[in-house]
Amino acid sequence: MLVDNPIINSPFEEPTRYWAYEQGQPVLKEGRRPAGYYLKPRTRGPQMALLEEEFVPLELVNTIRERVRAWRERGYPGVTSITRQLLNYWNRPERERRLFFCQREAAETLIWLVEAPPAEKQGLTIPKDNGLTRYACKMATGAGKTVVMGMVIAWQVLNKRASPRDRRFSDAVLVVCPNLTIRERLQVLLPWKPSNYYEKFDLVPQEMLKQLQQGRFQITNWHLFQPKDDSRSRSVVQRGIESNTAFCRRVLRELGPKQNILVINDEAHHAYRPAPLPEEVRERLSPEEIEEREEATIWISGLDRIHAERGINFCVDFSATPFYIKGSGYEEGTPFPWVVSDFGLVDAIESGIVKIPRVPVDDNTGALIPKYFRLWEHINRQLPASERQTARRRAKPESVLREAEGALATLASEWKRTFEAFQQAGSPVPPVMIVVCDNTNLAELVHQHIASGKVLKELENGPGHEVTFRIDTKLLAEAESAVEGETRKEAAERLRKVVDTIGKTEWEGEGDPPGKNIRCVISVGMLNEGWDAQNVTQILGLRAFTSQLLCEQVVGRGLRRMNYDDFSEPEYVDVYGVPFEVIPVKKKPVGRPEVQKISTLVRALPERKHLEITFPRVEGYVFDVRQRIRLNLEQVPYLKIDPAHEPTEVVAKPAAGYRLGRPDRLGPGPEVVHDRNPFHRERRLQATVYEIAAELTRRLKDKREDWNARHILFPQVLNIVWRYLEERVVIVDPDTPLEEIALLKYKQRIIERLTEAIEPDTDAGEPPVLPVIERFRPLGSTSEVLFRTVRPAVGTTKSHISHVVLDAPKWEHTVAYQLEQIPEVIAYARNDHLDFTIPYEWQGARHEYRPDYLIRWRMPDGSEVNIILEIKGFETEADRQKEIAARRWVRAVNHHGEFGRWIFVLGKDPWRIPETLRKAVSEAR
Repeated sequence: MLVDNPIINSPFEEPTRYWAYEQGQPVLKEGRRPAGYYLKPRTRGPQMALLEEEFVPLELVNTIRERVRAWRERGYPGVTSITRQLLNYWNRPERERRLFFCQREAAETLIWLVEAPPAEKQGLTIPKDNGLTRYACKMATGAGKTVVMGMVIAWQVLNKRASPRDRRFSDAVLVVCPNLTIRERLQVLLPWKPSNYYEKFDLVPQEMLKQLQQGRFQITNWHLFQPKDDSRSRSVVQRGIESNTAFCRRVLRELGPKQNILVINDEAHHAYRPAPLPEEVRERLSPEEIEEREEATIWISGLDRIHAERGINFCVDFSATPFYIKGSGYEEGTPFPWVVSDFGLVDAIESGIVKIPRVPVDDNTGALIPKYFRLWEHINRQLPASERQTARRRAKPESVLREAEGALATLASEWKRTFEAFQQAGSPVPPVMIVVCDNTNLAELVHQHIASGKVLKELENGPGHEVTFRIDTKLLAEAESAVEGETRKEAAERLRKVVDTIGKTEWEGEGDPPGKNIRCVISVGMLNEGWDAQNVTQILGLRAFTSQLLCEQVVGRGLRRMNYDDFSEPEYVDVYGVPFEVIPVKKKPVGRPEVQKISTLVRALPERKHLEITFPRVEGYVFDVRQRIRLNLEQVPYLKIDPAHEPTEVVAKPAAGYRLGRPDRLGPGPEVVHDRNPFHRERRLQATVYEIAAELTRRLKDKREDWNARHILFPQVLNIVWRYLEERVVIVDPDTPLEEIALLKYKQRIIERLTEAIEPDTDAGEPPVLPVIERFRPLGSTSEVLFRTVRPAVGTTKSHISHVVLDAPKWEHTVAYQLEQIPEVIAYARNDHLDFTIPYEWQGARHEYRPDYLIRWRMPDGSEVNIILEIKGFETEADRQKEIAARRWVRAVNHHGEFGRWIFVLGKDPWRIPETLRKAVSEAR
């Protein structure tokens, strides 16, 4: 079902409709979406176990929601006169700045829990947290939770000032947050500040503001809670571990001796009580998870000490994602048990309160899941095993950038269109693209790539002109964790100020805000909570996203709207590489029964020594081209520029409603098409060809004493590159321009392919390419094969090796059967544990190619030829690179002359192997 606008509710009224996905189809339902989350198994296989997905309602929230609605409709019975005055003030229809329904409902829920008659709350049990009363309000990023904090503070302080003996209320407020940026942002909760929210959002009548200012307020980041211990100091007077009294005197300086404190925890998903973990589980925790546990321990222990010494009336927890995280000791993705109200991201999107994440739902690769949706998984699958990310090592940054450049160029092209639209509209700030990287090395490389103008000129940094900005996470963390009275490095503080003022036109300092003109932000991990730039329009994830919680936290950085005047007009943020399903997900382990398999001994049989096959171990090549080079273009595999491998168009749509499984085009909202046209305009074809030719010439003559020969070789190389582009580059989609080869992945493939194919012109007197043979293992042999396997295997008669192991049972069995029947075949061996490899270059790194079979073939004259046989039903670009490397190996070994005669055969049809082999042998005579 497609609709023109995914916004189906008013932000100022309770939602009356919602999108639901049933049997993969979006259905518009009447009523309000129940609060809850999804229990979803995570499997590594391509098939998602959809039937096991289960919606788990938050029964406590749904019950409270119904009772608060009924209580509201009856006129809030049981509340104090101050509270009634505030509720009426917030609900006035003639308000110039109307409050969102979600803001009013969150405040009403807390008021109901404290002030409603006991009969209203009969049957409800809200679990305490080790004696602490906690109420969690789940509110989507951008839904205005700071305003709700102001409403709660006003309600509590004004009631306490009116009734000092009523212990339900507090006029001492402690606000705890994760970092310095949020602490500074929350200064708007101090009622005497010029820009306070009580006046800005008209939260209290003017005559009540003076009473509100009589309360005691303290806003701090949790780092202040770190206990002091001077028992190991060299001081003459050692006090030892700080007592609770001393702790509260130090921490609650602004609150004085006040008791019965109201605590507000901002971004409260950090403030959980870690559960004990078995030692073996603790050892598997990542450094980030250990750090999170330590932060949570300090935060919650500080609250325990305050509660023991001064008493905490209750804690109000605000978070967009109040779920237990990995490493907490609880099931990852389960909500805090004290969540009492829920207005999540899906509700906020459907009410038009926040931007709509627009994720890839289709592209022209033909893949079931769009490549740029689960980008990191796709990149890791594409990388060779030696470069792939594992639990013990990072993926090679250069390889990640190469595989991600298509997504980066497409998203940057979309950013440029947005940038031009901003300029036409006269926006004082540019749109911002965020790139979230897996590690510092990758972030540095991506920053260098973008800031040097290799993606778009508009994102290029120049002297005194920084528009692409990399966040040094370690330096930022140092600035964010500072507490008052401590010194901070100037560089760290400057970094924080730039980050804090991105998208801002005003700030407390002099001149323009330092981050006003930033256009692209590269960071490691997710940007800190509290980063509330409203001009984020594109987000690219180049990291693993192990949970939907992490996805929502990263995407949340871009969800704040720019326009708060007309909520019926949707705003979008384009998101690539963050597999965001707009749904809270809890992991559920999936058990797989193990079946015992019987192993087979595969070995060289001594009685078949006459069927032995030997081969040279080649580790490289040597040649000395002086003046003339040549290229057999017919034997150079073509390069395929195919949207099936790197999409040239991406269809993005709003991620609205609860969507299970892969993204698709069925959801509500308009479709938009992203392409790379601006990137193509900046990367001229001639310049790309010259870059390729220059690199090839450098590889031919890389020694300084040979540089004089480059001017002789360069014109020849340039001519070869143009011929290759004209005759061997196949563009599958006629709408894709040849400028697409400017992408690093295509440019690198052309360089690597021609490096293998260009050879000295021996007819002009140049010395031939020769192999470099391994010094200590010059020859390999089938006699060395000995291993066990549980894979399927069939016995042989024409092979020195006892069995052929079948990785692809159907076609490999077919090939083995035909090799047994062909009379010209003297012997054959499958290249399994044989260690026959051909060196080749792919994606900027050296690799080893292992062909499928080696064959000894009898010629009509009785002589023998050795055949390297590769079976390929479907060819990738990596396969074509292996083919040209094999042909180079054959040329070099045949020039050497001491290892017999070799030919390389590529068979594309397993059922036509005999005629393929005979044709290749005939042509090679």
